[in-house]
Amino acid sequence: MIEDRHKKVFEVIERRQEGVIVLEDIHDPHNAAAVWRSCDGFGFQKVYLIFEKEKVFNPKKIGKASSSSANKWLDFKVFKSTKQCLEELKKDGYKIFATVLDKEAKNINKVDFKINKIALMMGNEHQGLSETAIKMANEKVYIPMKGMVQSFNLSVTAAIVMYEVDRQRNNLPKSLSFGKRDFHLSEKEKEEIKKRWRYN
Repeated sequence: MIEDRHKKVFEVIERRQEGVIVLEDIHDPHNAAAVWRSCDGFGFQKVYLIFEKEKVFNPKKIGKASSSSANKWLDFKVFKSTKQCLEELKKDGYKIFATVLDKEAKNINKVDFKINKIALMMGNEHQGLSETAIKMANEKVYIPMKGMVQSFNLSVTAAIVMYEVDRQRNNLPKSLSFGKRDFHLSEKEKEEIKKRWRYN
């Protein structure tokens, strides 16, 4: 049983992909926890949380049912400032995509997500992303709707955007799937995760 568990852990870590899911001022922790489940399912290891206006919550201690315990397998980083978070992402070489309802935004189906360092940003359940977040983002994107309502809820939005990124990456020709087109975590990051997961 222990060997099977170790095999499963190593397989999951090998499938983890580069990218950061950024959530700004989420009001309801359970809405955020529902996003954790999609992060784990699509292999996104890193989640950044910004609490500039909303009450801070510990992502490791909430939403066990909502996330199906996915939170214990993810890496979280908490920020008190949107500006600080996005400046750090840009310094680390990430391209930031902001999900917005904006006439200047691009349909996600027409956006090129096939880059190594990508940050996918979603905002508050009611107000959406802040003006700072939108201005600092590299690109604005939206999910096309066919009904009367204008947008999906937070967890559905996150899942759809993650799916599109994953779909585009997986559809690359095998000859382009390595080197600069390798979207997996670095070997150093994989080893660090293995050490942490031994205690989960």
